[in-house]
Amino acid sequence: MIFEPFAIKNVTFKNRVLRSSIGGRTAYYDGTVTPAWKNFEKRFAEGGVAGIISATIGVNQRRLSPLQYPAISDDKYIKPLREGVREVQELGCRYIMQIGDPGGHTHMSLFSDAADAKSASAGVDLVYGYRNRLVPMSVDEIEQAVQNFVDAARRVREIGCDGFEITASKGYLIQQFLNPATNRRRDDYGGSVEKRFRFLRDIVIGVRKQIGADFLLGIRLSAKDFNYLPFNFRWPVVFPLRHYFIGNDLPVTLQYGKELEKLGVDYLHIDSGFGFPNPKGNPGTYPVDGFKLFANATRHLRFKANLRATLFNVLPLFMARAIFGLGWKFQPAANAEFARQFKQAVKIPIIANGGFQQKDLMETALREQMCDMIAMARPLLANPDLLKVFQQGRNEPENPCTFCSRCCTRTAVLPLGCYEPSRFSSMEEMEAEILRWSATSTDN
Repeated sequence: MIFEPFAIKNVTFKNRVLRSSIGGRTAYYDGTVTPAWKNFEKRFAEGGVAGIISATIGVNQRRLSPLQYPAISDDKYIKPLREGVREVQELGCRYIMQIGDPGGHTHMSLFSDAADAKSASAGVDLVYGYRNRLVPMSVDEIEQAVQNFVDAARRVREIGCDGFEITASKGYLIQQFLNPATNRRRDDYGGSVEKRFRFLRDIVIGVRKQIGADFLLGIRLSAKDFNYLPFNFRWPVVFPLRHYFIGNDLPVTLQYGKELEKLGVDYLHIDSGFGFPNPKGNPGTYPVDGFKLFANATRHLRFKANLRATLFNVLPLFMARAIFGLGWKFQPAANAEFARQFKQAVKIPIIANGGFQQKDLMETALREQMCDMIAMARPLLANPDLLKVFQQGRNEPENPCTFCSRCCTRTAVLPLGCYEPSRFSSMEEMEAEILRWSATSTDN
């Protein structure tokens, strides 16, 4: 089934495999994409995936997270993005642009910026974001955030993308409003399941009005928040305690899925967890060395960031891994069962994400109707020609992704690539593979 075409709305994909969102420092400091971004995306198109879902491209100019990640918060970004997208499409690969706003989970900044603390409610979060405290957004700021998504949607269509995906997971701003632990508002944007959903509802309504009924629109949605993973300290404690430790559970997110279907969303892209990276959305080994590198690179921004870095430097790695690595383990097809639940609840197509690499596992998920398509990032970063491996009759590549997740943390500071030493014969070979994206053409 992997190589069977599949259509979502008026967009036909040549097979059932998508390169999921994976980001890196492939832009200039103002967020304009560089040739490295185009080269990176084209490599997967050449490998045979049916479509590419972009990195989460920022809609708020104040929250470029991290620095040198692509942005779409101004019309000046349209032309360079259009040129790269066109070259990907010429290779027979569809391009879906995923957009988002990290809100209070903004990873880093040139200087500490008050805008990077904005969230649904006030609070403290030790692991995610760098500002000491989260600051609740005003209604005017919420309405402006909605408009940022609407304006970005217009740009996505003008770029010529095949579709448009909104991030309502990864712990980003929309999920901060959906999650009862981080949204304790008592106005029209919080206090009940329906009111916590209003921010996303307003975005979807505004975006659909902007791009029209014919343009493909999807939502990346976390099926379950798992607030207790990874180990974190959040304040204040929220009651009932299931809201504090779990956040949204499957019955609530299924309700969200049904509402999104009614609003005209064309597909749901299912993962789980709260924050990026997290053990459920990125199943595998805890990247303690990568997170330590990231923590040290951002420690200057605020007291909290400095404290976080100090903890990673003082604690022996085995101890940091035991504490902060709680819940990190590899689980094949980690979110496939969640995807099945959504597929049974709604009539729109479902994309499953997390823990896929073997052909037989993917075939099973599709055949048993857990999902309609499969999205992956880390296994394709390790082996961009994975689809060609399957076509040769093999179940997995000779040098598979180990799901070490080093790419998820190191690429906020270093160039995008695979940083798993066991996959390379030498450090020189690994460095050459990482730096190949910065070549002036994909032939170099």
